[in-house]
Amino acid sequence: MRVAMIGTGYVGLVSGACFSEFGFDVSCVDADQDKVKALRQGVIPIYEPGLEDLVANNVKAGRLRFTAQIEEALPNADVVMIAVGTPSRRGDGHADLSYTFEAARQIATNIKGYTVIATKSTVPVGTSREIEKLVRSLRPDIEVDVVSNPEFLREGSAIEDFMRPDRVVVGCDGELARQVMAELYRPLFLNKTPILFTKRETAELIKYAANAFLATKITFINEIADICEAVGGNVQDVAEGIGLDGRIGRKFLHPGPGFGGSCFPKDTRAFVRIAEEAGRPSRIVEAVVEVNETRKHRMAEKIIAACGGDVRGKTIAVLGITFKPNTDDVREAPSLTIIPALQQAGATVRAYDPQGMEEGRKLLDGVGWCGNAYECMDGADGLAILTEWNEFRALDFRRVKGLLKRPVIVDLRNIYRRDEMAKAGFSYHSVGRAPV
Repeated sequence: MRVAMIGTGYVGLVSGACFSEFGFDVSCVDADQDKVKALRQGVIPIYEPGLEDLVANNVKAGRLRFTAQIEEALPNADVVMIAVGTPSRRGDGHADLSYTFEAARQIATNIKGYTVIATKSTVPVGTSREIEKLVRSLRPDIEVDVVSNPEFLREGSAIEDFMRPDRVVVGCDGELARQVMAELYRPLFLNKTPILFTKRETAELIKYAANAFLATKITFINEIADICEAVGGNVQDVAEGIGLDGRIGRKFLHPGPGFGGSCFPKDTRAFVRIAEEAGRPSRIVEAVVEVNETRKHRMAEKIIAACGGDVRGKTIAVLGITFKPNTDDVREAPSLTIIPALQQAGATVRAYDPQGMEEGRKLLDGVGWCGNAYECMDGADGLAILTEWNEFRALDFRRVKGLLKRPVIVDLRNIYRRDEMAKAGFSYHSVGRAPV
């Protein structure tokens, strides 16, 4: 089977590499010629564990190639996947589908025979039908089926998620499209992966509903953390207590500074707009969006309060700026709100992140970027942990205490035990637990 992947962003590159690992012939297309040239030379534009080797192995095997010329990839493709960006549209929060429809126009121009066009990008309900209308209007001589095939990849574990997914969702109307997609995912079916075939609108909504629900779980436990701080409870014990209930589950019950990244923020905003346009407003998700934005500002206030209520003239060391570990993605990360808020309050901020500093430099002004965690905290008046990278989980407390002017740590990811920090002599502030 031959697959063409339109877009070599996070979803397109990971999915293309994984399909080639299945043994399929995959051509990844991107309009950015410099990006394509770099990919051909083995330079991966994103940080994702295992991706560099996966790409290199399949390029060497001749199953994976990169091109900026869409006409090279499409004529012989059995399946063409659209994996372009769908950022939030300015002003209304809706998904911007301009890249999606431009890809559809180019696909229509270049296909030669029956083709299945699959939307991998997260798109509003009804988009697959609109793509089909567009393609058919441009190429009435060609038979096509447009299906919705949303991705459920987590940054930092995307390859594992693709190879061993919880489920595969395919929205399609025609039997031939169903057969083609079943063949595409046959390697996973043989591993007994659940493959759910639905209507296209249902598949499109599943993706938004899944992300909205997970974002809601995160926001819920963050609000529980605030209550715990007010009444003297321990949010980690609460999370364990409710997570042991099989109807709730333990995942996504970890309090923190709010969710970020490329999916949850834009998808919850888009979900709100979808619900409004359907005449069924989602009050729950509306609140999730509002509470999450407010929380990031409150976390800056928490850091300031831990440093005595005034950070003017003080230096704050920040460990972690990506929205989660094992990625270089800083899109809508809490750090993008927290660091400027600290600076506006008069603090000098130094920061270190194992993978995110290159992107951070583009988005954060006036930050002193450091080569490692200890350099970052040397002479600082306080330390804030924003991302739970593994290398931050076993800091040398004696060394940390010797480097900081004041032994103040604000741990927004709860990676340390309160009794350990108290024994080490720190003023330790975490989320949903009493300070020590």
